[in-house]
Amino acid sequence: MPSSPWKPFLFIAAAIACSSPWSSAPIALTVGCILALLGLAAFPKQSKAVSRQLIQWCVATLGLLIPLPTLLRIATDGLLFATLSVIATFALGVLLMRLLRTGREQTILLSAGTAVCGGSAIAATGAAIGASSSGMAIATASIFLLNAAGLYALPPIGHWLGLTDAQFGAWAGIALHDVSSVMGAANSYATDAAGSKVVADTATVVKLSRVLWLVPISLIAGWWVARHPEPATEPSTQASSNAKPTRPPVPWLIILFLLASLLATFIPALAQASTQIRAVAAMGFQLALFLIGSGLSIAAIKSVGWRALLQALIMWLALAGVSLAAVKAGW
Repeated sequence: MPSSPWKPFLFIAAAIACSSPWSSAPIALTVGCILALLGLAAFPKQSKAVSRQLIQWCVATLGLLIPLPTLLRIATDGLLFATLSVIATFALGVLLMRLLRTGREQTILLSAGTAVCGGSAIAATGAAIGASSSGMAIATASIFLLNAAGLYALPPIGHWLGLTDAQFGAWAGIALHDVSSVMGAANSYATDAAGSKVVADTATVVKLSRVLWLVPISLIAGWWVARHPEPATEPSTQASSNAKPTRPPVPWLIILFLLASLLATFIPALAQASTQIRAVAAMGFQLALFLIGSGLSIAAIKSVGWRALLQALIMWLALAGVSLAAVKAGW
């Protein structure tokens, strides 16, 4: 193992390699995880902040290629299914809470992460309900492990089932938790430039139609928890940090994407640079996945109890299975 003075240089070199055109989303995530588990990750606080900003700006970059009329058409087509799937995910989460006795806090966090957008939804909803730091860590680790598995598993499953580019884009936008993994899977699925455009555009809009739920879910969860305090004897409050609920954050991801889409509407010439724009966005998503993977730790893996992981797994498999059936049926 290299000495500590070389660790930052090794980390930076790996980040550059993983964000290059010769890398891919699964490779970037794997390398980040390996460095983290070997104790070779560096700049943990900066990596977390940079990865979040990268995801937002890369999504906004893709908005430059989707004019508002196209955006509204795709979002409207999937609005009903997005609404039903979000409601069904929370309903399943409540049922599993009673069966597995995971506690209300954990159920809210895992349901939000599964139904909306992974770690971002957990962070926003956790802040809104005043969740304990340990509860948020367990939920985030559970979602991270399943999200990583989905990034590897979905593309080969899609090819095996013969999904079209549009079908896989819709499925990835629903079945994968985080935006970075959605785009990583989309970029690795298509076999040509035309297909890549269809997959990426569909996956982006479908995912953002779910991210739109971030604000109302945070508001509703915060209101519900404030109106119905949880008894101190329940499992989810054992490690409570006594944090007070806060207002949900501003959904900059949506705002930036809509602004970029507005530019695409009034500047059609942007479409001529589509190849370059997609290449830059893909490199950004790969770097974000590398940085996310570098935040993994053995302690985080150990913190995931079997109940929380099983609850997250069942919800994810149910969402992925139902959405796949819906996509195949032409919804």
